[in-house]
Amino acid sequence: MGAREPARPRLGVFKFASCDGCQLTLLDCEDELLALADRVDVTHFLEASSVVGTGPYDLSLVEGSVTTAEDAERIRSVRAASRRLVTIGACATAGGVQALRNFADVEEFREVVYARPEYVETLATSTPIAAHVPVDLELQGCPIDRGQLLEVITAYLAGRRPDVPRHSVCFACKRRGIPCVTVTRGTPCLGPVTHAGCGALCPAYGRGCYGCFGPSASVNLPAMIPLLRSDGMSDEDVLRLLRTFNAAKFAALEDGGASPEAPS
Repeated sequence: MGAREPARPRLGVFKFASCDGCQLTLLDCEDELLALADRVDVTHFLEASSVVGTGPYDLSLVEGSVTTAEDAERIRSVRAASRRLVTIGACATAGGVQALRNFADVEEFREVVYARPEYVETLATSTPIAAHVPVDLELQGCPIDRGQLLEVITAYLAGRRPDVPRHSVCFACKRRGIPCVTVTRGTPCLGPVTHAGCGALCPAYGRGCYGCFGPSASVNLPAMIPLLRSDGMSDEDVLRLLRTFNAAKFAALEDGGASPEAPS
C-alpha cells in the first residue's frame, strides 16, 4: 500500500467583539486564499462557512476583544485547542474602539443606549486577547494589512517566524519618498509613534497619521505629546487623537506627566 499523505495543517478563525473587518481582509486575499486552501484545512471560519469544526488547530486567528464573561471563558477554550494563536486587528490586540468604555462609566452607557439595559450583559472594560491567554503573535491594524496576514500564515506553515516590521510609519514615509506632513505643512501626525503596516496611506494624501496600527515597538509618547501641542493641538485635541482604535494601548504609554487631561 502507498504511504498516506500527511495531514494538512488545521486553521481556525474566531470572532469576538469586533466589526468583522479583519476577517474580511482574509477573504479579500482571493487568489492567495485559493492557493492557501490547497495547503490547509480551514476547520472553523464562520465568516466564510457555516460548517463548525472542532480542534485541535495548528493555527488560530482571533479577531475581536473580550467584553463579556462568556468571551473570557471562550477564549480560554480556543487557546487550549490551538498550537499557535495569533490575534488580528486593533480589537484583539488593544481592545479596539470599544475600549473607550475603559475611561468612562459603562453602566451609564448601557442605560443611555439600550431601551432595556437589564438584558445586556457586559464587562466594565474591553480588553485584548493577550490580557486573558498567552498569544504567539499580535498583528496590529484597523483593519490588518493583507500582506502581513499572508506572511504570518505562510510563515507558520513553513515552520519559521513571521517577518512583520516593527518600525514606525515615519520609516514607511521615507521609503515611499513622502514629504513629512508635519515638517512641510505643520500637520499633527502620529507617524513617529505608530506601527507600520498601512503603507503610510494617510500621509501619502497629505493627512497626518491617526494611529490605526497602534504603538510601534519603540515609542516615546511623553515626548510626542508636547510636539503635538506645539503643532497647534489643544489637550482635548490630543486626547481625541489618541483615543480611537488603539485607545487602551496608547493610554498605557501616557506617563511621565506629559499625558493630556481628559476633558470634563
